[in-house]
Amino acid sequence: MKKISTPKAPAAIGPYEQGYVVNGIVYTSGQASINPADGSIPEGIEAQAEQACRNVGAVLEAGGADYTTVIKTTCFLADMNDFAAFNAVYEKYFVNKPARSCVAVKTLPKNALCEIEAIAEVKE
Repeated sequence: MKKISTPKAPAAIGPYEQGYVVNGIVYTSGQASINPADGSIPEGIEAQAEQACRNVGAVLEAGGADYTTVIKTTCFLADMNDFAAFNAVYEKYFVNKPARSCVAVKTLPKNALCEIEAIAEVKE
């Protein structure tokens, strides 16, 4: 097991790692819309979805993968009314259309509107 750690994504705010690589597969922790540079969260679902996608991308890259090698994502929304707006941003990044679950949750850390976790194959 290899830990993934990158300053290009938010540091863990609990007892977990940003991700792991195991047997050629990258497993990311959920990445919310926290700006890794200053800890801020942008306003609105579109801006937050963009930041969450960039954060997942940074962890994938640090693990040797990228958006094109993602097998599965799990997406968490604080409000399912944001589903269409979230999808409009998400589909710009995850162009290979990986398998996905998307669920509404009561709240997310730091009151973020969305969070994304991914499983991807390491690029060869």
